[in-house]
Amino acid sequence: MSNLDVKPAPTTCGGEPGTGPVRDLLTARRVPLGESTVVRRLLPNLGRRMVGAWCFVDHYGPDDIADEPGMQVPPHPHMGLQTVSWLHAGEVLHRDSLGSLQTVRPRELGLMTSGRAISHSEESPRPHARFLHGAQLWVALPDAHRHREPAFEHHPDLPTVTAPGLSATVILGTLDGATSPGTTHTPLVGADLTLTAGTDLRLPLDPDFEYAVLTMSGTVDVDTVSLDPGAMLYLGTGRRTLPLHATTDATFLLLGGEPFAEKLVMWWNFIGRTGDEITQARTDWEQGTRFGEVHGYDGARLHAPELPGLPLKARGRER
Repeated sequence: MSNLDVKPAPTTCGGEPGTGPVRDLLTARRVPLGESTVVRRLLPNLGRRMVGAWCFVDHYGPDDIADEPGMQVPPHPHMGLQTVSWLHAGEVLHRDSLGSLQTVRPRELGLMTSGRAISHSEESPRPHARFLHGAQLWVALPDAHRHREPAFEHHPDLPTVTAPGLSATVILGTLDGATSPGTTHTPLVGADLTLTAGTDLRLPLDPDFEYAVLTMSGTVDVDTVSLDPGAMLYLGTGRRTLPLHATTDATFLLLGGEPFAEKLVMWWNFIGRTGDEITQARTDWEQGTRFGEVHGYDGARLHAPELPGLPLKARGRER
């Protein structure tokens, strides 16, 4: 999925040490995406730019798109990151410059590794389901892997973890001994958890990871903080367990990973290490080189916005 801001701000992130356990509630920013979708952008955030290597989180829906085109994101480029498509309702048709054509459905993993360069489009199929609800996430690639060849993976069957009142699907990484088949390049975890109303439990965590929770539906108390849909709570590091209580039937995403040590520049749909890299990527996209071509999308590709009138510098993620 694309960052469609017409004036995207340069984002500096990376390099923050562990914080210890905290409970920081992040406020979403509403951003239009394509023709008829508005998302709640939770990362990057004024108070928190990354969670492990997770560097971008959009939550959208549930939206009634019965009489709407739904998601319509034209071809656009990426570099230096992975995109994770995750649905609770609806379908997304993915096309990319590798020739991939794949419909991603609820609780299936669509994982695109941009590496040095890729372009793709995302759209609701025609016809499509009435409701669209999901999250789009990015993972920053470390320096050793950010110039790799691009790839796309689709994993319809993912491992699960169960306990009384709990069912968890492991999207990426490992949770409680269950490991996703999705390719990762840094120590991280992403999981989709469903709790039945009244469930109390303590979820095992890795104390070396930092974590955040994004509520998708229902109401859940996370370490005594009540979260409604669209709310994201940053939890810091140093936790071995996480107390959970479901006030209602609820679903939420758990995102975590080792604090990302590298300094980054993130602008529009590019992640690099220098401003010159970002400038060159924009030029390559506008000139039609390097990022390939997406075939089959009914419409024009996106043009890159103008670069900001200030130098793009890599910095640590400390504020």
